[in-house]
Amino acid sequence: MIEFHPMTRNIGAEVTGVDLSKPLDAEQVQQVRDGLLAHMVLFFRDQHISDEEHVAFAKRFGTANLPPMDTSGSPVHVLDQTDPKGEGGDQWHSDNTFMTTPPMGSLLRAVLLPEVGGDTLWANMYMAYDSLAPWLRRLCDDLYAEHDLTMSVTKAIDKGHRMDLRAMQEKNPPVTHPVVRVHPETGRKALYVNRSSVTRLIGLSRRENEAILPLLFDAVRDPQFQVRLKWRVGTLAFWDNRPTQHYAVADYTQRRKMHRVTINCPDTIDDGVPKGVDGVTGADAPAETTAARYL
Repeated sequence: MIEFHPMTRNIGAEVTGVDLSKPLDAEQVQQVRDGLLAHMVLFFRDQHISDEEHVAFAKRFGTANLPPMDTSGSPVHVLDQTDPKGEGGDQWHSDNTFMTTPPMGSLLRAVLLPEVGGDTLWANMYMAYDSLAPWLRRLCDDLYAEHDLTMSVTKAIDKGHRMDLRAMQEKNPPVTHPVVRVHPETGRKALYVNRSSVTRLIGLSRRENEAILPLLFDAVRDPQFQVRLKWRVGTLAFWDNRPTQHYAVADYTQRRKMHRVTINCPDTIDDGVPKGVDGVTGADAPAETTAARYL
C-alpha cells in the first residue's frame, strides 16, 4: 500500500509501498497524483531503476517535455557535473518558465553522488504568496512578468557549455506569464516569479521594477516554506513545477550525475499555459496592467 510520510509540515513527503521498476495500476497512479497535489514534492527512496523505467513512470503523469537546452532528443536529460557553481541551478527557480508552456513537473533521479554536498531544496510558493502583505498580494494579482532564457543560457555558456545563444533566443523569444499563477487542479494561488528567468514586470517603470521585484524574489527564502533533500543513489524526486521553486546546492567538487525527465500537464486536465487570477494568460494580458492604482 502506498503511504506518504510528510518531511515538513508545509511541503514534501517520502513515499513508501511502491516499486517504480514495475508498472503502476490506475489506482496507484491516482494515489501518487493526489499525493503530489497535497505535498508538492515526493521522494521515492531506493528506486534503482533504468532510464526506460524512469520514463515509463513519468509518462503515467504527462507527456515528455524536451528542454530547449538539450538537443539530444531524449526525454532523459543527464546532469553530469563536478563544478556546478554559477550554472543556474544554484538559485531559486522553476524549470523552464521561459517557455510558453512550462513543464508541469520534473522527475529527478540520483545516479552518482559526491561523498558530501549536492542537496536540493524545494519551496512552497503558495505560502510565499500568502506571506506577502495584503496590498502586495492585490498588486501581484494584477501583474504579469516577462520570462527570458538569456540569463540561464549565458551562465551555461560562461561555464563552457557549447550553445548558440542567438539561435535559442530566436526559437524561444521572451514570454509573459502572470505573477500569480492559479493552480489548475487545486485552485490555489502561487507566486510565479524567479530570479533565473524573470526580467521585468510588464507595465511598470524601471524604478518600480527595482523596488518590487526584489520583494517577490526574496519571498521564497523563508525556511518555513522549504524542504531539503539529502540525496542517496536510487532516490527519485517528483515535484509539481507549478506551485514550487527549487535550489540545487552547489557545494561539491566531486562528480554528481542526475537523470531528469520533465513532463507536460495532460490535456485532459489543462493546456499547461500559466493562468492568472482572472483566467488570463500572459499572451492575452494587457500591455499596461491595472496595477498602477496601487502605486
